Amino acid sequence: MISFWFIIFAILILYNINRMTNSLCIQKEIAEDRQPKVFRTINVLITIMLLSSYIEILYT
Repeated sequence: MISFWFIIFAILILYNINRMTNSLCIQKEIAEDRQPKVFRTINVLITIMLLSSYIEILYT
């Protein structure tokens, strides 16, 4: 059951982080060709954070 709620939580976190990243790109006027790299970097880091927190929850 905790897996279900954690997946829902992770999807919401990723959605909000992407929305904030989009706002950052617009506000800082980041070039269109650099935006995919910014999104990819942030998404990979957030995914690593979410996976590590999920593993920590499972084994504590």
